[in-house]
Amino acid sequence: MNTKNISTSLLAITMGLTWTTAHAQDEKKVDVGKSEYINSCAACHGAEGKGDGPLAGIIETRIPDLTTLAQRNDNVFPMARVYEIIDGTAEVQAHGSREMPVWGQRYGIEAAEDYYDFEYDSESVIRARILAVAEYIYRLQAEE
Repeated sequence: MNTKNISTSLLAITMGLTWTTAHAQDEKKVDVGKSEYINSCAACHGAEGKGDGPLAGIIETRIPDLTTLAQRNDNVFPMARVYEIIDGTAEVQAHGSREMPVWGQRYGIEAAEDYYDFEYDSESVIRARILAVAEYIYRLQAEE
């Protein structure tokens, strides 16, 4: 086998392995935003964000359909407002006391427990988790 054939074969094998590895990694990726949403929001807002979670029939206040946030905001997703609601800086009457929506506080406590033996920026961990949830809610937006 000449050098050109060996090079071509090695290139083909490398490309095949790269594709296979990348494909396998894609299947193993965790959707952090979806996971956070399911764990923190779906009980009220529902798995698909339509306001039909298991607690919807128990809570007196009507739970909003998160899939229409952009439609209700001139087709612009209100990212800053969603972020503020999740981190607790924006007060939402339907959420009751300020303790309930302050996921940022809970995320900080969990980060302290998870990373106690590492130096880390807790604010960055909190922001990343909140942004992941907000981005997932963005992906839930209904098509027009």
